Amino acid sequence: MKEFKDYLNDARLKINNCLEEVLSAIPKNELLPPILHAVEGGKRVRGFMVLEGAKIHGLEDKSPHYAAVAIELLHAYSLVHDDLPCMDNDPLRRGKPTIHVKWDEMTAVLTGDALLTLAFQVLANQNYILDPSIKSQLIYDLTVCSGLQGMVHGQFLDMVWDNSKTSANTDDVATIQSLKTGAIIGWSCKAGAILAGADPQPLERYAENLGIAYQISDDLLDVRGETDVTGKNVGKDAGLGKPTYVSKLGEIEAQRQAEQYVANAISSLDSYGQKAEYLRELARYSINRNK
Repeated sequence: MKEFKDYLNDARLKINNCLEEVLSAIPKNELLPPILHAVEGGKRVRGFMVLEGAKIHGLEDKSPHYAAVAIELLHAYSLVHDDLPCMDNDPLRRGKPTIHVKWDEMTAVLTGDALLTLAFQVLANQNYILDPSIKSQLIYDLTVCSGLQGMVHGQFLDMVWDNSKTSANTDDVATIQSLKTGAIIGWSCKAGAILAGADPQPLERYAENLGIAYQISDDLLDVRGETDVTGKNVGKDAGLGKPTYVSKLGEIEAQRQAEQYVANAISSLDSYGQKAEYLRELARYSINRNK
């Protein structure tokens, strides 16, 4: 069995190749340079979830690669907008200047808009995912988890708490992060099963637990990490007074809970046997990464 980091890197290369194919088909215009800047780098973890979900259900065609590209484009959009001055005002992302720093705020807003719509363009392309009912379900589910009932709502609540005089409690943090981070992870995990025409419920349970563990790990990295390694500024959550699992639970308890969520995620994969071993490795990796 290949080492997990090597296996993850192989998946990253496949997704990047497919991403290059998709972007090369777009007529050149002034927004392409910032788009390319926004999608460069990254671990492609969400895309990896799509590929693995498809693989454990025996799906071997290229449709999961396009779904993986779609979620990575949408993730890139979320980061571009999250970094804006009116949001977290971050100057650094993936070790590079953010879009509004390298270009300007207007360019960043429109780059994010372009990435978002391009994600749905990829899913809707009749040459990428052939079955219209599967295509429709993937598009609908992604609108739900990325919009008003998911990530956008979570980002709004996050910003409201940042500017509120009322202290958020642990349940508030869980609600925010389940929407802001967990909803997209949920789509990523179940997309492969949907593409294969299989029951996505075990992967949905896996995603629920993995999403929380992944977010706690992000919160811990903001406290423990180093900018040169993470590729983004650290210590910003405390500086902004942002409610996080670490600020509410403390480092030790947050770490303990992350480990429990990882254990729950792993146990939800029992029905898949050895086929899901790399998803188990992903869960372990989620709380042992340094960026």
